[in-house]
Amino acid sequence: MKSVFLRKSFVGRMFGALTLFSATVLTGLAAHAAPLKGAPAPFDKGGVKIALVNYLSTGDFFQAYEAGAQKQAQALGIDLRIYEGRQDAAEQREQIQQAISLGVSAIIVNHGLPESLKDVVQRALDKGIKVVAFDVDLGNPKVPQIEQSDRDLAALLLEQVVKDNGDTFAAGYVYVAGFAPLDRRDAVWRDFRSAHPKVQEKARWGTVDNPIAQSVANQAAAAYRAHPDIRVVFAPYDEFARGAKLAADEANLSSKIRIYSADISTADIEAIRAPGSAWVATAATNPAVVGAVSVRAAALLVAGQDPGRRIVVKPALITRDDLVNNNIRTIAELGAKFPAFRASDAATAPWIPGAD
Repeated sequence: MKSVFLRKSFVGRMFGALTLFSATVLTGLAAHAAPLKGAPAPFDKGGVKIALVNYLSTGDFFQAYEAGAQKQAQALGIDLRIYEGRQDAAEQREQIQQAISLGVSAIIVNHGLPESLKDVVQRALDKGIKVVAFDVDLGNPKVPQIEQSDRDLAALLLEQVVKDNGDTFAAGYVYVAGFAPLDRRDAVWRDFRSAHPKVQEKARWGTVDNPIAQSVANQAAAAYRAHPDIRVVFAPYDEFARGAKLAADEANLSSKIRIYSADISTADIEAIRAPGSAWVATAATNPAVVGAVSVRAAALLVAGQDPGRRIVVKPALITRDDLVNNNIRTIAELGAKFPAFRASDAATAPWIPGAD
């Protein structure tokens, strides 16, 4: 399946890379990496450039992640250059090489396929550029790993699944292998099934082809037709859940199927709160907080300080009842009423200002 991600015309790849490179450079020129009073070098003098190189950039989660990263970068006086990989492994590699050529102090790698990244990341490290990775395991001890505690996230969801449905039901499972967070969540799903032998996985599907939600909906519709006894869908990524819900809505199955997901956004909240929604629970961190933590971890490395090898942002379980009963309609309202969702103390230091 991974070969699908690598297929793109040469012309399209070059046009996309050049267009995104130009946009990134213009954004960078407009930014000003200002000195930060009381900070260690090089932040005390300013001029620090950091690159955020994405693989997945579709969906509200990643938009919020970028927004959080930008806000934290601004608070630190960092010139943050953002590259959108658009689910293309070759393009993400090219963009990391562009960041190296640009002379950034650090690179944040946001998702990706490890086999396509390890050598180019090592090239960056060899040039003295610091690297941190969010939800992609590069297998390099010099690269701190930022994650959402995916095992806790999946465990919270599956506890809710049993609470709502008992331990005897037919399930559909949405999964794409090769992505660190999904693979970690999959390990919990496999353990769960071993511990609950009466849970039957009737169908498995999943894709990250754009648009992800619609592509997953097409697959889900076929799965629902082939297996009308499916009552629970475990879809541990919100774009997967959107697709599963869309297919359930179109087939008039919303009253028969319960969907459990991961991640959350204002648009997700609206979908979960919708009358009769099949999407009943999600486990999530605040994506903006994760973006801020990613920038802080990179900044600590640049300053010669240790953010830790594994940087974990803890998730929370959020149910439809939580949202409806507390009249929560936006991420801002969720943070106001669930303080643990609003901030994280991961990768902090006295000299690093908050992103508020």
